[in-house]
Amino acid sequence: MDTTAYIFDLLKIILPALIVAGSLFYLIQNYLEKEQQRRLIELRLENSKTTLPLRLQAYERVTLLLERITPNNLLVRLSSSGQTASEYHRLLMTEIRAEYEHNLSQQLYMSPETWEQVKQSKENILTMINKAYHALATPQQARGTELAKRVLETLITDEVDPTNQALLAVKREAAGLF
Repeated sequence: MDTTAYIFDLLKIILPALIVAGSLFYLIQNYLEKEQQRRLIELRLENSKTTLPLRLQAYERVTLLLERITPNNLLVRLSSSGQTASEYHRLLMTEIRAEYEHNLSQQLYMSPETWEQVKQSKENILTMINKAYHALATPQQARGTELAKRVLETLITDEVDPTNQALLAVKREAAGLF
């Protein structure tokens, strides 16, 4: 009986101590998890203060790239007067590729899907210009103005803006930042 009373007294002391220790452990663990989450949120907030302006600038630059390589704007900016169709074709291709290469680093700040649409727009424009050039009766003897006219006719007949989808994707992604 002495041992039973001893064990019973020991349980009366140990059981409440274990309950208190378990509760303390649970509360401290909860506190540490919440503190870690708070620090993570603060770190993300601090990072977003730095990266948000960079991302917005990237979206602006890609939008400018798409606007600059849109055939309507490109043909207005690069005059075809006094050039053969071959020279003008080469100038258009070089300008589009240079604009694209100048903005390659902006893909770091965009989703892969959006950047893929930007790339696809560039390729669609290059293809459109190539088709227009090869559709000329005598590309080697034609004037640059004839190539420009053919590209514009293609835009009108196809009724498709090759940069529209990419511009919408960039705008959608930029709007998702807010």
